[in-house]
Amino acid sequence: MITSGFSYLAILFFISGIIAALEGTGKYRLFKILPGIVILYFAVMLLSTFGLWSKTESVNTAYSAVKGNLLPAMIFLLLLKGDIRQIAALGPKMILAFVTASISIGIGFVITFLILKSWLPDTAWMTFSALSGSWMGGTGNMVAVQGALGIPDSSMGYTLLMDSIDYAIWVMLLLAFVPLAPKFNAWTKSNTQLIDDISAKIEANAKNPNGKIDMGSLAFLIGAGLAAAALAQYLAGFLPVSDFFSKTTWTVLIVTAMGIAGAMTRLGGVPGSAELGNVLLYGIVALIASRANFAELTQAPLFITAGFIILGIHGFIMILAAKLFRLDLFSCGVASLANIGGVASAPILAAAYSRALIPIGVLMAMLGYIIGTGGGLLVGKILSSML
Repeated sequence: MITSGFSYLAILFFISGIIAALEGTGKYRLFKILPGIVILYFAVMLLSTFGLWSKTESVNTAYSAVKGNLLPAMIFLLLLKGDIRQIAALGPKMILAFVTASISIGIGFVITFLILKSWLPDTAWMTFSALSGSWMGGTGNMVAVQGALGIPDSSMGYTLLMDSIDYAIWVMLLLAFVPLAPKFNAWTKSNTQLIDDISAKIEANAKNPNGKIDMGSLAFLIGAGLAAAALAQYLAGFLPVSDFFSKTTWTVLIVTAMGIAGAMTRLGGVPGSAELGNVLLYGIVALIASRANFAELTQAPLFITAGFIILGIHGFIMILAAKLFRLDLFSCGVASLANIGGVASAPILAAAYSRALIPIGVLMAMLGYIIGTGGGLLVGKILSSML
């Protein structure tokens, strides 16, 4: 049994590295079914269930210090590729589709919580809040919401379970709908010419790469990320706190604003920020999983059902919005998956329509990173007020 804080961190980051490396090879079919981040969570949770480490003072101190300080650094680094000026170039209908998707997902969480509240455990609002951060942005937003709201790690098992199973079914459905695009677009009377023009322009602008990742860029980004985390924590100490807005909540919001601002400067062009951010993301997810165990997943079917209800409400609202605002199936589908699946899957759906549309999928997903944390916190505030 591991009792040393350093050994505890070493094994978690080693496992994270192994899974990330295996996923990166592209040789294993398992990673095409489940994202590496989900496999990591349940692998570490399995080790936690078997008691590989003990919650000694050394382990608890290492957990709190590393997670609390790396979380804002991760958020800052992941946001550096989300230049809102490029996102604005997508045009009003794409932005409208994305905003509709985000709002409908939030509505889905609220309605589902009201329907199932009497059957769900008291901590379900926390599980829903964290998942809403993921389904409006990505796993990084989920972790940010978890940290900001102080959600127990034991509640995150259901979050990852819903994020894996329900999300996988949703991706398959959206891909299956691709051949129906002409009929859907005819029904909504939409015009796709603007999307084609914007895609061509974005692709042309992307031909100039940001440069090669090297030691200098990585060293600079590590320093910038840690400095942003320290500054956000310092500034958060001057702001008022409440039951909802803790110091951690303010830290997350401040560092999010810093990341958005940084993306519009030369800092956003430094290569390696996304890669470093994902390294930290894997480590933080491993830390969260290390505090959970399988014995706590006793109500998994109910939460999985809740996820499908949320997606059903979201899909229904998206269809109504498509008819009302004459949105095409590509815009609706990519907007939905940019929220629910993030940068890992939105480009895949975009490519199913046309490889020329991949840049739009990437930019839409980056918009999710920008709003996901705030959206998750808002959903958390609404759900907690319903108790």
